[in-house]
Amino acid sequence: MDVRFVGFGLVEIDGRRYDQDLVIEAGRIGKRDKKASKPLHDRYGHTPLSLLERIPWKYPRLVVGTGVDGALPIEDAVFVEARRRGIEVIVLPTEEACAFLAGLDRAGLAATAAILHVTC
Repeated sequence: MDVRFVGFGLVEIDGRRYDQDLVIEAGRIGKRDKKASKPLHDRYGHTPLSLLERIPWKYPRLVVGTGVDGALPIEDAVFVEARRRGIEVIVLPTEEACAFLAGLDRAGLAATAAILHVTC
């Protein structure tokens, strides 16, 4: 999978550009539905990644791209749940998360889900 951070608000995957937060699992790319986490916005100054939204827990590794400046907050409960499930969570600014994903071989990609925040 060719994953590339193009710039603020834009990620390119296998030649297709996306300008919204994404969830990647099993090679499928979908929009991150952060609506459920919206009520937590005031607490963090930003809509965080929380257990209120759908997180792809079926894979042994979860990569979270936290945006250009790494501003995406992640609730502690996400890390607690990942630990409980035995899932490794890798948190990187989105540009680094894209490079990490691009460097994985087929087996690595098959064992990895990702959530990418494309802006701040």
